[in-house]
Order: sequence, then C-alpha cells, then structure tokens
Amino acid sequence: MLRSIPFLLFDGNCAEAMTFYHKCIGGELTLTKLSDTPMKNMFPPEKHNRLIYANLKSRALEISAADWMASPMYEPKQGDTTAIFIFGGSYDELKIVFDKLSKGANTDRFQDLHDMPFGTYGQFYDKFGVHWIFKGDKRD
Repeated sequence: MLRSIPFLLFDGNCAEAMTFYHKCIGGELTLTKLSDTPMKNMFPPEKHNRLIYANLKSRALEISAADWMASPMYEPKQGDTTAIFIFGGSYDELKIVFDKLSKGANTDRFQDLHDMPFGTYGQFYDKFGVHWIFKGDKRD
C-alpha cells in the first residue's frame, strides 16, 4: 500500500531541525547518517555527517527529511526544500504511479526508479515544478 507524507530537505542542519520537531511533537525519531550506510562511498567525506534519512512519527503525524546532497551541482533554494514522499509497496506498484506523474517531468534532475541499498528509489520535478520522491521495497 502506497502512502504519502511531507519530505523536507535541509542544508546540513537536518538533525538539529528534526530533533527540535521531536521535542515539540513527541513520538519516535529515527536519524540515519550517510556515514552509517553503504552509500557513503558515493559522496565526498565532507558529506558523511549529513543525514541521509530522518523520520518522525507521532500518532497520525509523520514527517521525513534528509540533508541536501546534490551540491555543488545544485544548490538548495526555496522550492527545492520540500517534496511529496511516496513510499511503501512493491517496485511494480510504485512504477505505475511514478510513470504517470513523471510525464512531462523536468529531465535535468530526473532519477528513474532504481535499486539502492535500502530499496527502490527515484525522484523528479513534475511539469508543474513539484518535487516527488519515491521509495519502496527492494525488487525480488
């Protein structure tokens, strides 16, 4: 079953922001540093202390976040720091929605669904400029 929650992008202060939100909202907070994942070798050492994933879940409220990893190629600016996060489900289930929403998408920053150590991942900015991020189960 696919779900959607807000996804926030921070420029190096994701842990601080999500810890603040946790103090305000309560619930369960998960913080994962890039250095704690096999993906660390894909990035320069100066990014290893950034968060690759954060999640705050409190009753019916849920927020996910990460630190910005695309610089220096792309610097964060207003509009780039929020996204709609679609997660859960199989590759096939994600692919149907991904393909429909990505028609006419900006090709400059398009990442088709692909395998990552944590499952299936893809993202794009749609034809209206909305940032979509997809994460699902690993392919069998």
